[in-house]
Amino acid sequence: MRFVVLGAAALVAQSVSASEDIADKYPQSELYDKPVEVIPHVFSAIGATAPPTYENSGHNNNLSFIVTGDGVIVINGGASARLAAALHDEIKAVTDQPVKLVINENGQGHAMLGNSYWAGLGVDILAHEDAIAEVTENGHFILEGMKRYNRDKAEGTEVVPANLSFSDKHVIEMGDVTVEVLHLGPAHDPGDVQVWIPQWDIVIAGDIAFHERMPPIFPHTCTSCWVETFDGPFTDLNATYVIPGHGHPTNMAQVTRYTSDYIKDLRAKIGAHIDDGGELSEAYYVDQSNWQHLDTFEELATKNAGRVFEEMEWE
Repeated sequence: MRFVVLGAAALVAQSVSASEDIADKYPQSELYDKPVEVIPHVFSAIGATAPPTYENSGHNNNLSFIVTGDGVIVINGGASARLAAALHDEIKAVTDQPVKLVINENGQGHAMLGNSYWAGLGVDILAHEDAIAEVTENGHFILEGMKRYNRDKAEGTEVVPANLSFSDKHVIEMGDVTVEVLHLGPAHDPGDVQVWIPQWDIVIAGDIAFHERMPPIFPHTCTSCWVETFDGPFTDLNATYVIPGHGHPTNMAQVTRYTSDYIKDLRAKIGAHIDDGGELSEAYYVDQSNWQHLDTFEELATKNAGRVFEEMEWE
C-alpha cells in the first residue's frame, strides 16, 4: 500500500511542478526526453509542456510506441523527419521488432510531419479521415510554420498524409495485443484519435485529454461537443492508465479535472457573462485563476475565453 500512496503523490507532484522553464532533458537526442516504459510493453517519450521551439525541436507532445511481440506500433509521427528518426533510434535500443504501423493522433504538425521519415521506410500510416483531410488541405502551411521555428532541424521533412484511414474504429491484431484505434467523437481537433488497449487497461488518449498544460481551444473547436465526448464514450472506457497528448502519464481523475472540468468551468463563466449582457472585450478577463498553475496559461487563457464567448454567443 505504501508504494501505491507514493505513486499517487508523485502523479500530483508532477502535475503541480510541470514547467516551461525546464531545460531539455535529453540533450544528446533530438527528443526532449528519453522514452519511459509506462506499463510493460508501452513506452512514451514525454514532450515539453510548452509551445514548440528550436530548443525542444518541436517535441512538445507525447510520442508513444507499443511493443506487441510481432512488431511495433508508433503513436504520432513526430514534428519532423529528424525527430521521427530520433524516436526510431530509441525504439531500436528497446527491441529488434520492426515498426509496422504509425498512428497519427490528429492532423497537427507534431502528430504528422514526421510521417515522411516513416513512409520512406515503407511503414503504413493510419489516421482518421478528418485528420487526413486537414493534412491534405493545410499541410503545406503547417510545414512552413514548423520550418520557421525549427530552421535546420526541418531538413528532410515533407508533408505525407496517412495512407490508411478509418471513420469510427479500427482494430489491430498484432503479436500478443489487440489495439483499438477509436474516434469517439468531436473534441479538441478534427480527427482526434484514442488508442485503447483493453487487455492492459491503458488509453493513449491524444488531445482529448490534458492535465499539466492548459487545453488549447481553437476557432473550430466545439467545446460542448468536447465535453460530451469526454464525459460520455471516453470516460466510459474506464481506463486505469492514461497517456495524454501532452504531459506525464496519469489517470482518469486527473485528466477529467483539467480537461472536462476546466471547459465546463469556463463555459459556465462565459455563459453568466453573456447572460449579464457582457461583451467580447470583457469576456477575455473572466476569472480563470483556478487554472493559472497550468503550463501555457499565459499563452492560452484569454484566447480560450474569447473563443468560447464566440461559440456560446450563438448557442
